[in-house]
Amino acid sequence: MADITPTLLRRRLGAALKTLRVRSGLNLADGAKLLGVSSPTLSKVENGRQRTDPERFFTAYGVTDAERVEEVREIAKLADSSRHQSLYVQYKDVISDRFADFLEMEQIATGIDLYGALLIPGVLQTVEYASAAIGGISVLRTAREARASTELRMKRQEVLTSSSLALRCVLDEASLRRELGGPSVLRQQLEHLLTVSRQPNVELQVIPFKAGMHTGLDGAYTVFHFEVGSPVVAVEPLTTSHYLEEDDQVARYDVAFDRLRTQALDPEASRDFIARIAEETQ
Repeated sequence: MADITPTLLRRRLGAALKTLRVRSGLNLADGAKLLGVSSPTLSKVENGRQRTDPERFFTAYGVTDAERVEEVREIAKLADSSRHQSLYVQYKDVISDRFADFLEMEQIATGIDLYGALLIPGVLQTVEYASAAIGGISVLRTAREARASTELRMKRQEVLTSSSLALRCVLDEASLRRELGGPSVLRQQLEHLLTVSRQPNVELQVIPFKAGMHTGLDGAYTVFHFEVGSPVVAVEPLTTSHYLEEDDQVARYDVAFDRLRTQALDPEASRDFIARIAEETQ
C-alpha cells in the first residue's frame, strides 16, 4: 500500500493505536505479529503514513476498555472525514502539506478561537478583500494559483453555517482599518463582518488601539477545539503554519485568548465600533 501524507489527525490516530499497543505490553515486533503485518508496516500506521482499520487493533491487542475503544473510533472517523478531503482534492495544487493540516482542522473543529492582528482572517473575508490580500503576496504565487487560493478561501467559509461549530474571534483595530483593495472593498468587508457577527454560532469582538498592551501583540493565531482529542494552536507566519500541541503551550494561548476577550469591547459595542469605521470609508 502506498504511503499517504501524515496529516495531523492521521498522526493522532497512529499515536492512539501505538498507545493501545504499549499499554498492552507489546513491542513493535509483537504487535506486528499479532496483526499479521511487518514491523515496518505497523510503524507506518503508527506514524500516520498508512491507513488502517482500528477494529483489527482492538481484537489483536485484546483491548476491552469500552471508553478507550470509542475514543479511537471517533479519532478514526475524523481522520477519514470527507469534509476536508473534498476540498483537498479540489485545490491540492495550491495546498501545501502544512496548510492541509490547517484546512483539515478548520473543517472538523467544533470550536475555533481566532485572533486577527493585521488582516481580517481568511474565514471571514469577502471575495474582493481576499483577492486583494492574496494579490498582495503575488510574488509567491502565479495568477492561476492566486485565483484558486481566493476560491478556496470562499469555500472554507461554509464551516460558518455549521451549527456544530462555535467561532469566537477577536480582531485588533488595525485589521479593521487596513485598506486592502481601497475604501470600497474595506467597507464591504466591514459590512460583511457585521452580518456574520449576528450569526448565533459566531462571537466577534474588537480590541481597540486605546486598549494599549494586550496578549495578542505577538501576532495572529488560531486555537482549534475538537469533539475528540486535545486542542491545537496554529501560528501563521508568511509562508507556512506552525502547530503547537503540547498541553502547556495550548494552555498559554487559551489564557491569552481569554484575557483578550476581557480587554476587547463586548460583541454589541464591537458591532457599533465596526459600523463607525465603515461610515468613515464613505
